[in-house]
Amino acid sequence: MIRNILGLAAAAGMVITCLSAPASAEERSSAPVVRVAQQKFVKPEFKRKLVRLNTSEAPGTIIVDTNHKYLYLVEGDGRAIRYGIGVGREGFGWSGVVSIGRKAEWPTWTPPAEMRVREARRGHIIPAFQKGGEDNPLGARAMYLYRNGNDTIFRIHGTNQPWSIGLNMSSGCIRMMNEDVTDLYNRAPIGTKVIVVGPGNKQGNVAYQDRGVDVLRTLFGG
Repeated sequence: MIRNILGLAAAAGMVITCLSAPASAEERSSAPVVRVAQQKFVKPEFKRKLVRLNTSEAPGTIIVDTNHKYLYLVEGDGRAIRYGIGVGREGFGWSGVVSIGRKAEWPTWTPPAEMRVREARRGHIIPAFQKGGEDNPLGARAMYLYRNGNDTIFRIHGTNQPWSIGLNMSSGCIRMMNEDVTDLYNRAPIGTKVIVVGPGNKQGNVAYQDRGVDVLRTLFGG
């Protein structure tokens, strides 16, 4: 079913997909660092913030609010880190409870052959393989979302289109600024529970209330 709803997001003539292969050891050893700050392209409300969050979910859980374009990393004691995200365009949204099955730094992009043929008919020529890097649609990091031990084909990943944060443009993946996805990647280990709140309500009952910026922590840390 997930494969049936997997689609393409096109912007400025570029085709975006979530499919990729993990980076090899050689690629990781020569991978670039995140040098280009993307925050200047993003609206203030979607920049990373420390917030107060009321939820019964355990610390370490990731909650993805696709309606408001926020991803929360629950810290416990009413605290969370909130990141702005880009989500699936109309018809490509989804919901459910998954987990991080594997992770990759500067992941490669390997679009399937049928996608390349389909896009060629539309006049879009996309590569059979693209090495990881700042020009790669998957950005600096990818966290592969699994359900019951199976790859869902959806990922939390970076982007080479930071202006798309806060928009419905992806083919179902959760898109983040490279700085933010790198921060989350370092905090969320394999096995992390991810609750995606979106169309279909397949995530079940999940309670959370964003009470806004945690001013004291923002000013003084802790």
